[in-house]
Amino acid sequence: MFTLSILLAIPFGKYIAKVYGGEKTLLDPIFNPIERIFFKISGINPQTEMNWKQQMVAMLTINMVWFLLGMVILMTQGNLPFNPDKNPSMSADLAFNTVISFVVNCNLQHYSGESGLSYLGQYWLMFLQFVSAGTGMAAAVILFRAFRDKTADTLGNFYNYFVKSCTRILLPLSFVMAIFLAFDGVPMTFEGKDTITTLQGDSVEVSRGPAAAFVPIKHVGTNGGGFFGVNSAHPFENPSYLSNIVEMVAQLIVPLGMIFAFGYFIKRRRFSWMIFGVMTVGFLMLAIPNINMEMNGNPAIASMGIDNSLGGMEGKEMRFGAAASGFWSIVTTVISTGSVNSMHDSSMALSGMNELLAMMINAFYGGCGVGLLNFFIFIILAVFISGLMVGRTPEFFGKKVEAKEMKIAMIIALLHPFLILVGAALATAFPEHGASTLNNPGFHGFSEILYEYTSSAANNGSGFEGLGDNNLWWNITTGFILILGRFLPIIGPVAIAGLLAQKKYIPEGDGTLKTDTSTFGLMVFAVIAIVAALSFFPSLALGPIAEYFSLN
Repeated sequence: MFTLSILLAIPFGKYIAKVYGGEKTLLDPIFNPIERIFFKISGINPQTEMNWKQQMVAMLTINMVWFLLGMVILMTQGNLPFNPDKNPSMSADLAFNTVISFVVNCNLQHYSGESGLSYLGQYWLMFLQFVSAGTGMAAAVILFRAFRDKTADTLGNFYNYFVKSCTRILLPLSFVMAIFLAFDGVPMTFEGKDTITTLQGDSVEVSRGPAAAFVPIKHVGTNGGGFFGVNSAHPFENPSYLSNIVEMVAQLIVPLGMIFAFGYFIKRRRFSWMIFGVMTVGFLMLAIPNINMEMNGNPAIASMGIDNSLGGMEGKEMRFGAAASGFWSIVTTVISTGSVNSMHDSSMALSGMNELLAMMINAFYGGCGVGLLNFFIFIILAVFISGLMVGRTPEFFGKKVEAKEMKIAMIIALLHPFLILVGAALATAFPEHGASTLNNPGFHGFSEILYEYTSSAANNGSGFEGLGDNNLWWNITTGFILILGRFLPIIGPVAIAGLLAQKKYIPEGDGTLKTDTSTFGLMVFAVIAIVAALSFFPSLALGPIAEYFSLN
C-alpha cells in the first residue's frame, strides 16, 4: 500500500505543480468553465495579486462564514429536510465543537454519525471536508510562490489557489473513489433505516445513507470524520480488504503529492526528496513497530493459554487483521486524517504511544498542505541552528533568516506542546469536569485525556474512545484548541514565507548552506526529535509507557 502510494504520488505531484503554476492540464476543458462560473457569481477576480496578510485575511473570513452557516444547520437539522430517521438538532456546545472541528480539517466527532446527524447535516460536513482541505492546500501554495519568485511582495491569489485545489485535485480523486466504493458495497441512498433479519432470526434496523459520496473526501482531504460512528471499521464505509487498500492510498496520495509538487514548482526536486526522506524515516520508525506489536498481540492473553496467533484482535475487524490495522493506525495519525479501521483505545500500550507521537510531532507528511507548513517551521529552525554552528548568518534559498522569522518559528513550534499539555493538565486538575467521564482508570485513563487534546491540536480527530467526550467541558475546551491548533500554525509559516519573499535575493555561493543534502536532512530530523518529541516524554511516561511496564 505504501509503495503503491509513492509510485502514484510522484506523477500526481507533477500534475499538482502544473495546476498551481497555471500550466495546461488534461482537465482544463472540464474545469475552466466551472471555475469561471464560481468567480463570476462571487465577483472575485482570481488574477488579483495578494500579499501574505491579505491571503490570511481572506482565509479567516471565508472560514468564519462556513462556521456560522454550519452552526445554523446543525442546531436546526431536526426541523430541516433530508432527515428520514428523525435525528434531533444538536445542542449549541456540540454544534460548536462539530462545526469547528470540520472547518479546521480535524473532524473530532463527539457524536455518532448515523444517530447524531441528518443527511443534510452530513452533506454540509462533506462540503466542509472539501473546503477545509482546499484551505490548507491553498495556504501551502503561498509557500510555494514565496520560494519560486526571487523577490516578491505579492504571492498570488488565495481564492484562485483554493478553488483549483477543490475542483482540479480533490474533486476528481473523490469522484473516482466514490464510484469504486459504490460498486464495492458502500450505500448511496437518501432513504432511511432498513430492516434486516439476522442469521439468529432477529429483526434489526440498520442505518444507511449517502455514504459513498461522503467517504472519499474524508480520506482524500485527510479529514477522517466517519459517516457512521465506528468510522472505517464499519462495513458500510470500508466493506473489504480491497476497499481498505483504496482508502489507505487515498489518505497518502495528496500529502505525498504535495511534497513532490513543491520540488517541481520551485524547480528544486532534490530539496523535495530531502523532505520526503526525513518524513519517510520518521514514518517508518513509527509504523514498523506498530505493525509488529499488533501482530504479536497481548502477552497477558497469551500467558492465559489463549491462542494469540492472529495478533491483538481486540477492537479490530477480522476482514482487515492486525497488520493492516496497525499500519492504518500510524498512517491516519501521521497524516492527520484521523479515520480509524480499528479502535485505537484497544491498541497495545506502546502502539498507542506511537499513535500519540505521530500527532505530537505532527511533521511527517501531515494533512493536505499543512503538513508542509508544519515541516517548514522545523526547516527554519534547522537553518538557524546550522548557521550558528558554522558562524554564518543563516540563509534559506538566498534569503537571510533573521530575528523576526525565528521568533515566529519558535512561537509556532512551542504552541503545539503548549496546547496539548495545558489542556491535559486542566482536565486532570479538575476531574469533576474532565476525568470524570473516563471509562478506564489509571495510566490508560490519563492516555485517553492526553490523546483527546493531542488529536485536537494536531487536527487529527481520532480518539481513545473509552472517553465520554460529549459534554460541555470537552466540547468547549477542545473546540478552542481546534481553532488555535489550526490557524496559528498556518498563519505562522505563511508569515515567515511572506517576510522572506520580500527580502533581497542573495545568489547562493560555495559557503551557502546546502539544504537539499542528507546532512541537512539529519539536522532537521534532530530538531524535530528534540523540539517536538522530547517535549512530550514526561506526559508519555505517565500514560502509555507506564501502562506498558504495568502490563509486563
